[in-house]
Amino acid sequence: MSEVNINAVGRRKKAIARVRLVPGEGNIIINKRTLDEYFGLETLKTVVRQPLAATETAGRYDVIVTVAGGGFTGQAGAIRHGIARALVKADEELKGTVKKAGYLTRDPRMKERKKYGLKAARRAPQFSKR
Repeated sequence: MSEVNINAVGRRKKAIARVRLVPGEGNIIINKRTLDEYFGLETLKTVVRQPLAATETAGRYDVIVTVAGGGFTGQAGAIRHGIARALVKADEELKGTVKKAGYLTRDPRMKERKKYGLKAARRAPQFSKR
């Protein structure tokens, strides 16, 4: 096989996406389903396509993704991060464009842990004077 595979990993919150770029027509397959089948919201679909649109490589590669953990938004962010990393591996000249758009930066925001004496991370029990 003369196909060139570019592999990368993207993360956001608890979601981890393993991304593989293969030369093709621009199909995006997530967990053996198409992008439209996997994500219902249009905003999540655009989040996934952002690195390809920014670098104008939408029709050049097929994107095959395996994603696990987290919710839909976290997974979409992880896929975007993985696609951006894979594009930079494929062509080093795209790094400036992708980095300026902020797609290479791993989003450090995580869920805050629950503290003792509270009902949630910051939610205190209801106060009553009497």
